Amino acid sequence: MSAKKSLVRASFGSKIGLLLATAGSAVGIGNIWRFPTTAGEGGGGAFILVYLLSVVLLGIPMMVAEFAVGRHSGTNTAEAFRKLTNHAFWRNIGLLGVLTPWFIMCYYVVVSGWTLGYLFDTLAGTFQTLGREPGGETFGSHFVAFISSPWKPVVCMAAFVLASHFVITRGVQRGIERFSKLLMPLLFIIMLLLSVCSLFTDGAAAGLGFLFKSDFSRLSPAVCLSALGQAFYSMSIGMGVLCTYASYFDRKADLAGIAFRVSIIDTLVAILAGVVIFPAVFSAGIQPDSGASLVFVALPDVFRDVFAGIPALGWIVSVMFYALLVLATLTSVISIHEVPTAWLSEELGISRRRATSIVSGVCLVVGAACALSMGPLSWLTIGGKNLFDGFDWVASQVLLPLSGILVSSFVGWVMDRRILREELTNNGTLNYAGRRWLVWMLRYFVPIAIAAVFVSGLLNG
Repeated sequence: MSAKKSLVRASFGSKIGLLLATAGSAVGIGNIWRFPTTAGEGGGGAFILVYLLSVVLLGIPMMVAEFAVGRHSGTNTAEAFRKLTNHAFWRNIGLLGVLTPWFIMCYYVVVSGWTLGYLFDTLAGTFQTLGREPGGETFGSHFVAFISSPWKPVVCMAAFVLASHFVITRGVQRGIERFSKLLMPLLFIIMLLLSVCSLFTDGAAAGLGFLFKSDFSRLSPAVCLSALGQAFYSMSIGMGVLCTYASYFDRKADLAGIAFRVSIIDTLVAILAGVVIFPAVFSAGIQPDSGASLVFVALPDVFRDVFAGIPALGWIVSVMFYALLVLATLTSVISIHEVPTAWLSEELGISRRRATSIVSGVCLVVGAACALSMGPLSWLTIGGKNLFDGFDWVASQVLLPLSGILVSSFVGWVMDRRILREELTNNGTLNYAGRRWLVWMLRYFVPIAIAAVFVSGLLNG
């Protein structure tokens, strides 16, 4: 115990750094390929309205709840819940908040590596001639060859782990905060430039209509669940990230205000992604509901063909797009990496550098296995799924929903109301009239909504 007490607790050094770091944890590759596709399939503007309602009713309450737990405890996610209750069951739910992001990171860095590999391919001009010759390599076969390679996805995955390792070892202010101040503005600049380019394509009107035109006839319970799920998975809920980052907040930070601003940034990135993607997709006349293959198979071809009259512009747009994906995944990987690192450092009383090395080492080994599971290790399956799909399924369909339900129930039913009041009002210096509404949502709506998403995922997965 003395080792734990001797550790000096870090904190964010500025309000903008705090906001950008927290927003970076929420913004990820799902904003860029999943949100536009689900929005288009769900009725465009009608889906977006349901999504915004889901953010207000589910996303923001959960974010505030995790903020309150993290800041009041001022420690890692596992220890945070132990400080707030003596009940044996509830004391240990924070361990799930440590396991979940570690589990996610082991396969998420594989997808991150794909984005880096495609950025290198784009820079090298690989896609300029791909698919031109009859019987030659196509965009689809190139993607399959890349992810099944015995070394390419592993090298790119390792580069992402080491990049996050470098940031995390530098600490909260010199690492996470400093790089968030650099990466997040750069991400927005690239998105705005890509949005402007997309507005000048032939399919701009059709693409924007697909995204924003409200077709309420397509709204259904399934679509509403999809919107709830998108809000849940997009905002880093249940990962322990928000709780860990909040432990670095100062006492003057407005928790509800930060949650509101982060949700706006996260939603803005998702909508801008649709503005970037759909005009180009409709210009090329392809289906906009291809998910991951849309990003790694269809879009390289789309960018080349849409800007065929100005090849240099097509190359620039492609480079910016994959640079955008790299930035989005890197900010997420950094935040995910921090959760188990903080836990190991404080729980075992070891240095931050050593804790970071342990997390990175585990992720390198398991991530390599997940990357190779679509190639040389494809024979290794569990429950009919390869390692990559298995990790993805367990994390997204089991660990994340379970963690979300437990955290919302804990804050809604178990945690002392005085603590929540103190955190939301900064010990009475702020007026937050929505406390009772927040508690009601955390007690009833949020766990039921997450459970519905959980069951729907199990039935459809």
